[in-house]
Parts: sequence; C-alpha cells; structure tokens
Amino acid sequence: MAQIAILERKCTGCGLCKENCPFGAIDMVNGRPELNAACKVCGICVKNCPEKAIVKLETKVDSVDKSKWNGILVFAEVSGGRLHPVSLELIGKAHELCRSVPGFTVSAVLVGSGVSAFAEELRHYGVDKVAVYDDEELSYFRADAYASCVEDYIKLARPSVVLVGATSLGRSLAPRLATRFHTGLTADCTKLELRESTDLVQIRPAFGGNIMAQIVTLNTRPQFATVRYKVMDAPQRREDVSGEIVVRKIPSGVKASPVTHVSTVAVPAGKSISDADILVVGGRGLQKEADLEMVKELAQLLGGDWATTRPLVEKGWTTNDRQIGLSGRTVRPKLIITCGVSGAIQFTACMNASDHIVAINTDKDAPIFEVAHIGIVGDLYEIIPGLIRQIKEARA
Repeated sequence: MAQIAILERKCTGCGLCKENCPFGAIDMVNGRPELNAACKVCGICVKNCPEKAIVKLETKVDSVDKSKWNGILVFAEVSGGRLHPVSLELIGKAHELCRSVPGFTVSAVLVGSGVSAFAEELRHYGVDKVAVYDDEELSYFRADAYASCVEDYIKLARPSVVLVGATSLGRSLAPRLATRFHTGLTADCTKLELRESTDLVQIRPAFGGNIMAQIVTLNTRPQFATVRYKVMDAPQRREDVSGEIVVRKIPSGVKASPVTHVSTVAVPAGKSISDADILVVGGRGLQKEADLEMVKELAQLLGGDWATTRPLVEKGWTTNDRQIGLSGRTVRPKLIITCGVSGAIQFTACMNASDHIVAINTDKDAPIFEVAHIGIVGDLYEIIPGLIRQIKEARA
C-alpha cells in the first residue's frame, strides 16, 4: 500500500504542493504542509516539490504464481432472511467472465445462521460449489467474524477473483478480506472483464466521474471487486440443479471475536427507487424546488416513481435515498425519463442499463444524449406540462 510522506528537514514551506494538489488534500499548518483525508496518493505533490521533501512510499508485495489461483468466488449475501439479489447478479457475471479462461468455474460462499437453505437455491444457478458456514455465532453480522469465515474458504479454494456486492455489509467485509490477503480491491465497479492471463479488469468512474478507470491487480491474488445492485444481469433460474454443497466449520477465531451483540433495531422497510419499473428524474435544469412537483406528477401519472441527481440533494430539495449516482442509488427501470439532467459519468454509470431511456435537455450536446434511446432537445418547462396534459386528456 502506497503512502505519502513529508520530510520536515527538507521542507521550506513554499506551498507549491498545496497549490498543485487536485484534491485539496494538503493543508498549510504553521507554514508547513499536512495531508488530510482527501489524499488519493496520486503523487502529483511529489513531482511538484522543488526540494524533494515529499516522497511516495510503497510496500512491495512478492508476486504470486497465478496458475495456483483459479476460478471465481461470489460472496452470496443473506440479509433480512433472504438472499440479496445482487448475489445472483454477481453469479451471472461470474459465469460470463469464466468464458474467457478455460477451466474457470464459479463457486459461492454463504455465511450466517440458518443460511444452509439458500445453498440449495444457489444450485439452480449453475454454481459449481457452495461453501456454507452456518452457526449461531454468525446470527448477526460482525465484520471480523464473517471475514474469518470467508478468509478460511479462500485459503482452501484459492479463487483468482472474489466478487462481493456493494451493500452495507459487503462494503464492510471486502476491505477486511483484501487487507488480510495483502491484495487490491476496487469498489463500486460498473463493468468487469477477465483477460486470458486471469487478470481482472475492474472498470469504474474515477476523479469525480471525469474518466472511466481500468484497474488491474497484476501481481497479487485473489482479486477483489465490489459491484452495486442492478448493474449486472442475473442468470435465469434453472429447474435442474448442479454443483456441490460443502459444509464448513467456523474458524476458531470467530468465537474469540471481541465484538459482542448488544441489540438490534429494525429499520422500517421503505420503497426504493432501485426497485421502480418507471422513473422520472429531475436534474440541475430545474430552477426551483417547487418545480419538482411536475416531475412527481408525471411519475404518478405513469405509475412510476421520481428521483433526482446529486445537485438537487445538495441544495436540500430532497434526500439521498432519491438520488441516482455513485453517491446515491443504482437503478435499472424499464423506462426512465430524465428532465434537465446533463448526464455526468457518475450519474449515467448508475442508470445506463435501463431498458428505455428518454432524455429532455435544452443542450443538444449534453452527455445524456449519448446513452439515451430517445433524445428530446427542448425546454422541460414546455415538454413536461405537455406530456402531463396529453396523458390526462387521453385518460379522460
């Protein structure tokens, strides 16, 4: 893991590092630079320091024999008494990736209490092997305990790739696993490709959504990636079953965990925009908060739900659970209508798999038209009321 270090004996406090940092990750304190949490270890400050007072430290890890790591392992998450749909989407993607490397198979691992019943269900999705860690000690999620179980199976099966859903649970589990194996993890991937060399190309928006980064873990295994719900395609459930169920004992470290369960408070289940078949989305093109009402009205007339982009959440017009984007929700409706949405990568990456995309924008060069199936260049304040009027007249 790389780190940035500042050599105080060489630093003159010129401030060039702060001026050139694109992330605002350097603060000048008492005339000396200090790194803050925004540092991405990009190394730009290293290149711009005239006194060579800033250095990039990297921990070297010995390269592994890639031939000894084979197949793809999917962490099949069970939460709320059900198998999370993202697990099936990851299994579908794993099957697709395996076509690139002869001999690669798909396996899954289940961790929890009472999860054995879901192992049989996974056999309907072409999984070659399902490892089950079922114990009362795992009745509630503890990151260290779950990580110990998955770590145990990774050491046994030696998968080349491990896929985890980018859920609250998965985002806590995956970094711990990657750290234990001293390997890389790419979060919130929107696309995955597998080379014949078994290197996983992990694609995701980076630098505030300005580029699509292709990240590859060249020298270590396994390769970890988290993927959001609704990004990949789930496979069709087969009537026949295949694959083997392997029941594993929990590692001794699970019972020795210092984490204890005090209480559980259930969060009331709410309707999510991720589950909507029809969505109408308001963007920066809306001039005032009251204009969201016509977006909501159109959504209601179409029998769907409404959402927004990040700028409207930042203005306080709505809450994060209505936001589409990397810092919000990923959606995949049958129909999505965007109103005054420019189409930044961090937004389109989380909705471009929708069946039908209709975009309304006054700017004919807006990026949203690159992913839209139907593009309408015009004023949303004329088009949306017109659509609402026509729907009401047709129903009348």
